[in-house]
Amino acid sequence: MSATYTFDVFMSLDGFASIIPEGDWGGYWGKQGPELLDHRLRTYSDGCRVVLGATTFREFAAMLAAADEFPDVLDPWVTAMRQSPTTVVSTTLDEPLDWPDATIARGDAADVVAALKDESDVPIRSHGSLSMNRALMVAGLVDRVQVTVYPVITGQTGAQPVFAGAADFDLDLLESTLLDGSIHELVYRPRLHTRAD
Repeated sequence: MSATYTFDVFMSLDGFASIIPEGDWGGYWGKQGPELLDHRLRTYSDGCRVVLGATTFREFAAMLAAADEFPDVLDPWVTAMRQSPTTVVSTTLDEPLDWPDATIARGDAADVVAALKDESDVPIRSHGSLSMNRALMVAGLVDRVQVTVYPVITGQTGAQPVFAGAADFDLDLLESTLLDGSIHELVYRPRLHTRAD
């Protein structure tokens, strides 16, 4: 049986995964609360394999390197994610990686993830890694898209549109959770949209 692969992403209501560096929102757009943080910790403490693209891995590594200056980046769920076995899909990074249980997988992300899905005895999660996960969706390898929508519109400061350039997908809603009274977590099963004849 194939392991379930979840593309997990945070975004503003208008579809951006982050803000430009000059933006003043801060992490989680300043909206996180105890329900969100506890929910995220449970999600990453239940045992999973993490898959990251090289760009997202570099961003996480830089963020965690600044933990002395910004201790909030070491939320318990981030620590749990970092402790999970991690595969970094990259042709540019070299080992060893500054990540406790990370290995580099070279080659096409679709081939790497297809093999991981066949081999893994735990669910697979990927937080961020937008371009990689858009390609994996087209390849039919993403079983769930978990979108955590923050109650902000970042029309002036939004960066990294989550689904820009993605193929068309129909989405079947599997779960919907309201966290801290204003943050929505939506879990969908994606299906590549095919034109009806």
